[in-house]
Amino acid sequence: MTETSLDAVRVVMFEPQNPINIAATVRAMKNMGASTLRLVNPVEYDPYRLEGIAHDTFDIIEKIERYDTLEEALADCVRVAGFTARRRAAKRKIMAPREAATELLGYAAEGPVALLFGREDSGLPNEALDQAHIAVTIPTTEHASLNLAQAALVGLYELHLAAADATRSLRPPRKDAPPSRQHEYEMFFADAERALSSIEFFKTRYSEYIIRSMRSLTFRAAPDAREILLMRAIAIEVVRFLERAGIPVPPRKPTPRQGTAPSSPHDEAVDLPNEP
Repeated sequence: MTETSLDAVRVVMFEPQNPINIAATVRAMKNMGASTLRLVNPVEYDPYRLEGIAHDTFDIIEKIERYDTLEEALADCVRVAGFTARRRAAKRKIMAPREAATELLGYAAEGPVALLFGREDSGLPNEALDQAHIAVTIPTTEHASLNLAQAALVGLYELHLAAADATRSLRPPRKDAPPSRQHEYEMFFADAERALSSIEFFKTRYSEYIIRSMRSLTFRAAPDAREILLMRAIAIEVVRFLERAGIPVPPRKPTPRQGTAPSSPHDEAVDLPNEP
């Protein structure tokens, strides 16, 4: 089978509640050339019943990946697009499906890219959308309620068209450094939060809002792996300076490093090479 940029696409369903919607999403994937479905804490389902709804799709159904947490499901992804019908308070990078498809395929040569969808009744909670590098809103009338599988079909359709325009071949790396993986983002956020706590930055500020804004800003900037390592090193050095000065600092929060993402040699310490 010919390798295509769509092979890098991961469809991630966060806590799907109805097997029919899982089956309909599988059918949309089959129609549009995607083959990897990841389910996070899904409702129980019968694989044979899914194929009874979505005929001739058992090649996708038998490879469905199940995860207990969203962090695990996204750990190896280099770009994540979260679909939402609601405007949120945080300033997020918002795109239409066509724009998002172009951006995701731009990262597909570097690693897995994800389309993230929420529950049927309430969509993606803020904590889940925080994991997305971009937010995708499907243009509709004032009645913006789409069925889960319908939203998936729209997103996959735009990916399918964009991939065909790119002749379906994987492009060579476009950057000297690879894009940051999700667990590398999370390690930076943990170190940055610890540094800010150490200098009492949150003393008169609401830490949750500050961190959420920092996440949104960082995802919009899309630093590559070397750049995010530099940002981590800055945050870690703030803490080390305070420790050398004998000033108490808070402990570092643990960060999830699960799923299929490789372990990083920089999990605990960061040492950047000197520039030539």
